[in-house]
Amino acid sequence: MTSVASSAPFFGRRVVAAAFVLAVFGWGIGFYGPPVYLQSVREARDWSVVLVSSAVTLHFLVGALVVANLPALYGRFGLPTVTKTGAVSLAVGILGWAVAQSPWQLLLATVLSGAGWVAMGAAAVNAIVAPWYAVRRPAALSMAYNGASIGGVVFSPLWVAAIAALGFPLAAAAIGAVMVATIWFLADHVFRHTPQSLGQKQDGGIPSSAAGATAEAGPPVLAGRLLWRDRRFLTLAAAMALGLFAQIGLIAHLFSLLVPVFGGAAAGLLMGLATAAAIAGRTLVGWLMPAGTDRRLVACASHLVQIAGSLALLFAVGADTVLLVAGVLLFGAGIGNTTSLPPLIAQLEFSKADAQRVVPLIVAVGQGTYAFAPAVFGWLRTLSPAEGSAVFVAAALIQTAAIALFLAGRKS
Repeated sequence: MTSVASSAPFFGRRVVAAAFVLAVFGWGIGFYGPPVYLQSVREARDWSVVLVSSAVTLHFLVGALVVANLPALYGRFGLPTVTKTGAVSLAVGILGWAVAQSPWQLLLATVLSGAGWVAMGAAAVNAIVAPWYAVRRPAALSMAYNGASIGGVVFSPLWVAAIAALGFPLAAAAIGAVMVATIWFLADHVFRHTPQSLGQKQDGGIPSSAAGATAEAGPPVLAGRLLWRDRRFLTLAAAMALGLFAQIGLIAHLFSLLVPVFGGAAAGLLMGLATAAAIAGRTLVGWLMPAGTDRRLVACASHLVQIAGSLALLFAVGADTVLLVAGVLLFGAGIGNTTSLPPLIAQLEFSKADAQRVVPLIVAVGQGTYAFAPAVFGWLRTLSPAEGSAVFVAAALIQTAAIALFLAGRKS
C-alpha cells in the first residue's frame, strides 16, 4: 500500500498550484479589492471618505485578530473546514459591502470580509505548503505566493469592469460564488491531504538528512509568553511590520502621484509593471537562494533595493520619467519578498512547533500595523502634495529601520 502511494507523482506540486489559486482569490478579493469597494460605496451612498476608509482599516484589523488564532482554528476544525468557512465569510462580507444601507451594516460586513480573507492569505498559504516541502520550501512558497501578485493583476481591473457592467451587488455575488465554488473544490480534493495520508515524503522523497536547512529539530519550544520575550521573534515581527507599513503606505498613493506625469493609462501600466517586478523578485529569491543562506541578510538586500527605488522616486521630483520608472521597478522588485521572506526566516530559526505559532503571529502584527499605513502616508503627502517627497523619504527611512531590526535579530 505504501509502496504504491509513494510511487505516485509527488502530490506537493498540486498543493503548490492549489495554494497559488487560493492566493489569487484571497488577495484579489480581500486585499486588492477594498480600495475599489471604497470608491463604489462612496459613489453609491455618498458617505464620507473617513467613514469608508475606517471600514477598510477595520477589515484589516479584524483579519489581524483572526490570523493570530489560525493555528488554534486549524487544530480544532481542520484546515479544509477553516478554509471553506473563510471563503464563505469573505464572499458574504463583500456582498455586504455592496448592499449596505447604513454605516453599521457596512462595518458588520467588514468584520465578515476581514475575518474571511486571512484564511486565504499569507499564513494560510504557508500552512498549506510547508508540510510538503523542506529543502525546496523557499521555491515552493515563492511560487504559491506569486498568486498574491497575480490576484492584483487580475482582480483590480476585473472588479472595475464587473462593477461597471453589472453593478456592485451583482458583481460581488457572481465573483463571490465563483470563489466559494473553487475554494470548496480545492479544500475537498487537495487541502485535505497530507504527506502522511498519501504515504509520501517532503520534497517528493528527499532523505530526511537533507532537510537540515530547516528548523524541524530546532531549539526548545518557546511556550506561552516566552515567545514574546525572544529577540529573534520580536525583531522579525517588527521588521516585517515596518516593511509592510512602508510598502502599503507608498503603494496606496503611488498611482495618483504618477498620473500627473504619465496620465491614467500609462500610470496603470506602470503599476502593473511593479507587480511583474514583484513576481520576478520573489521567484528569483525562491529559486536562487542557497539552502544555508542567512535569510535575514536576503531580506535586508531586498529592502535595500526598495530603498533605492524610493530614493529614485524622490530624486525624480515628480518630473523625471526615467527615474520614476526606475523607482517603480526597483520598489516593486521587493514587494513580494516583504511577504514571503519572514515566514521562511521563521521556519529556519524556530522549531517546527514554534514556527507554527510564529508565522501567523508575525503576519497578524504586520497586518494590524499596515492597516493604518494609507492614512499616515496620506497625512505625510499633505506636506508635499505635488511630488510626494515626504512619502518617499518616509518609506526609505522606515525600511532602513526594518533592515536594522533584521540585523539585530541575527545570531551573535
